[in-house]
Order: sequence, then structure tokens, then C-alpha cells
Amino acid sequence: SELPLPLRKAAEAPLPLRFQVAALADSTTTVTHAVRDVIRLDLGNLLQAQYARDVSGAVPRVLRGGIGVMEPAQLPTAGVAATLNLASVNLSEWRRLLDGLGTVSSAAAGSEASAATSASAGYLPTTIGLRAREVQIGSRRLNQVVAKVAQEGALWRVNLESEQASGTIEYRPPRTAVNSSTTTGEAGAAGSAGRIYARLTRLSLPKEDASDVETLLDQPTQSVPALDIVVEDLVLGDKRLGRLELDAVNRAGAREWLLTRLALTTPDARLTASGNWAAVPAGANALAGAATPATVRRVALNFKLELINGGALIERLGFGKLVKGGKGGLSGQISWDGSPLAMDYPSLTGQINLSVAAGQFLKADPGVGRLLGVLSLQALPRRFVLDFRDVFQQGFAFDDISGDLQIAKGVAQTNNLRMRGVQAAVLMEGKADIEQETQDLRVIVVPEIDAGTASLAYAAINPAIGLGAFLAQTLFSKPLIAASTREFRITGSWAEPKVDKVERSFTDAVPNIPAPSVAPAPPMPAALPASDSEGKP
Repeated sequence: SELPLPLRKAAEAPLPLRFQVAALADSTTTVTHAVRDVIRLDLGNLLQAQYARDVSGAVPRVLRGGIGVMEPAQLPTAGVAATLNLASVNLSEWRRLLDGLGTVSSAAAGSEASAATSASAGYLPTTIGLRAREVQIGSRRLNQVVAKVAQEGALWRVNLESEQASGTIEYRPPRTAVNSSTTTGEAGAAGSAGRIYARLTRLSLPKEDASDVETLLDQPTQSVPALDIVVEDLVLGDKRLGRLELDAVNRAGAREWLLTRLALTTPDARLTASGNWAAVPAGANALAGAATPATVRRVALNFKLELINGGALIERLGFGKLVKGGKGGLSGQISWDGSPLAMDYPSLTGQINLSVAAGQFLKADPGVGRLLGVLSLQALPRRFVLDFRDVFQQGFAFDDISGDLQIAKGVAQTNNLRMRGVQAAVLMEGKADIEQETQDLRVIVVPEIDAGTASLAYAAINPAIGLGAFLAQTLFSKPLIAASTREFRITGSWAEPKVDKVERSFTDAVPNIPAPSVAPAPPMPAALPASDSEGKP
């Protein structure tokens, strides 16, 4: 037997087989021959099956049946029920087997064998109870699985309990007809491959799934169902991401996923996004000199991140205690090549607006804090004997941070990042390479030497002109502010920043750092009409 485990058997291995048919006479009629029978099959201690059948017609018809794998078979009151108790099971192998049976069934249609093939489907289970220590689905494994699978017409429902996932999953078949006035987007929402509807209390995904998901764009659109998923507790790798709401459809006739809704909610923040994930020409997105395919898979998102406690969110994502508090948010548009579950920094492009209030950078090693270590400016008092030790070294407490970031091929650049605290205002412009973790920044620190000094400097900068023009036109025209202001240039790596004090007289020209060249993000798809859980507008 070449069947999947546990029914695989080498030719030389003995395995007892017993098959029994018991005819049952119908006591309600005077017919002398039997119109019903019970068949039973025992295959060693691996498999037991029994069926009650109506044999009055040309082809026997199953009335009810029971299948047991490593379990006794039990006849239900209706339908065919299977019970499996296994150490390990590979569902992908069983699916290939069943797909093969479906191919045989299609080939037999219209032939003399079609009636028998159709009748044989009556022996397949309509409900499955599974208990297994390990279930393998493709490259993924679930442990300590207890599941019930039920079929209701063309709808399949799975109630699942395992170490990695718990909840209900349904496969809802596609609608058989689409109104002639339906738009392309609505037709896509219907989904030629149906819809996966899932409501899970928890879901834990290994980090490697971030790359595995890329293969979805390689599948024919008619074979990939739309997704309507809610997970109350999502874990990706070792990061707890909170409540997930996802609604996406594989667009008919195109290698593109439309993300109509993405929401991640934690006690610390809420992320909402929409966009698309599509195979696009490599074109300008390809890195110079790189051997790239004719097309790349590119994610494009409009997003909004609302912060309730920014420091708690950073700690939740595994970066440690770097910030205390912080309310506000980030919003913008970003895109990158590859998987939607793994941001690719070298291809990252977009623009982001930042506005956060009421927080504090905590004392930490900049190597641990990475880019936040740059913003905290804790490197300044270690290099210079200035009156900034209390301001930065123990953690800069800010009233608000605001600014705009432009990102091109993984390099973020700003000319108007501003941080304001009780003791000082910090103005910053320059760029940071996210992939290489390097920076080239100009930092202006204006202490609050009297009421409103730093606040005046903070408010005076025009985001459109940058720090150079601000220093030349505004700051140095006010002697009191100019005398207390310090300018620095920060270069090198994030872990080991190099800080140089910039000595400049009031009359010196202050060049601006040139603005980045940002490639436009792919156009965002128009929002699909509101739909119910089956995609019906």
C-alpha cells in the first residue's frame, strides 16, 4: 500500500484483512430478497469501517457509516463519521490522494463508470474527529491537535484546538452566479475559489512563515480563496501582536492581492491599513547592479498607527525598555519588495508623518536602542562637557516630537524633525540607512535658558526650508538664543555613533542637506464595496 501513513505497508509486511457483508431483510414488505445490508472492514488494528446501505437499486447507496483509524468505528444516526487517533498525520499527502480521486471522478463522468464513481463518494466521511500529537500541513506543524471537521453541503467547517491555534475555520464555496452589473472588484470579492472564514482565539506563526507566504502569488488565482480572518491573540515568532482583523481577496485575472482591511489592536496601539500586494515590473525598484527578475512581488500600504503607550509597544515588539509613555501616532504610505510579513529594508520606499507627545527616552545602550538610540541623543554628554548631562544622559523627557520622513531604497531622510522638552528643544535633519544602521545627521540643541527660549526655536522652524535656512534666518538673528545653541554632526553606525561639535559663527553659511529622491509608491487600489462575510456586496 502506497497510501499515506498510517496505512502505508511494505509488500513483505503481513497485515490481516477481514471483510464482511451481512444482508438485512426488510420486515415491512413481502419481498423475499434483502433491500439493506451492513458491510464491515477490519485492517489489522489500523482501520475499521462499517456502513449500512440501501441495496434495492442498481447501485448500493450508503445510508450511514463509521470509520475508525486506530479507533473502533461507530455508526452515527446519519451521515458518515470518521474518528482518527494518530501520533502523526500529513494532511498534504492525504489532500493529494483525495485530489487524485477527484480527477478520477471527473474522468469517469459521462461513462458507464460515472454512476459507480458518484456512488463511491457516499463512503467518504462527512464529519471527521481527529486527535493527533502532530499534524503536518505543508511545511507547518501543529502539536497536540484536537479537531472536528464537518461538511454541510459545499461548506466545510473545522473546530480546532492545538498548541499553535484555536478556533473555527470555514471554507465557504464561491457564489455560482454574479450579477451582470457586478464590477470587477466585486467579482473579485466573490472569489472564484471561495472564501476562508476564520474566527480564532489564538494563532501562533513561526517566523519562517514570513517567507513562505510569498508563494501565494505564484498560485493560480482560481485556486486561492479570499480571506476573512479575525484572530484575538496573534503571535508572530516571539512577538505578541494582539488582535488581528484581515480581509483580503485574490483579484481575478491578476497576480494581485487586494488588502481591503488590516487592523492590529493591542492595549498599547492600533494599526489600520489597506493596500495591495502584487507582482509588478522590477523597473526602478530594482537595486543598481543587482540581478533581478522581470517582476517582483511588491507590498504597498496606506497605514495609520495610533499610539496609546509607545514605550509599551516598543517593549512588546521585543526591543526592550527604550521609551516611557508616548501618545500620538504615525501615518503615511510605504512599499517594499517581498513578503507582507517581512519588511525588506533595501527596497523600502515611502513617506511617514510622525507626531508623538508626552514621553521620555530611557537610559539605554544605543546599540540596543538602534535608531531610537540616535533620537535619544545619549551619545552627546559622553563626548562633550556641556550642560546637557541632565537633559539627555538620564533620558530626555519630551512634550512632543513631530516631523516628516521620506524613505528611498531603505534610506530615511528628514529636514524638519523636532523634539521639545521642558529643558531644551532639539531640531534635527539628515539621513539614516535602515539596512546598514548608519546615519549622517545635523542636530541643533537649544536649551531653555529663560521662559520660551527653546519653545521659540521649536516653533520657528519652517518644515519647508530645513535647518540651514532656519539657523541663518531665524536663530542667529537672536543673540541670546544663538549664544546658548549647540550644533552637532552625528555620523557612523547606530551602535557606535561619532559625534562632532560644529563650530560656526553667526555669519557662516549653513548648507542644507539635499532632499532625498523618493521613487513614487505603486498606486493604491480603490477600496472595494462593503461586503458580508461571504464577500457579497
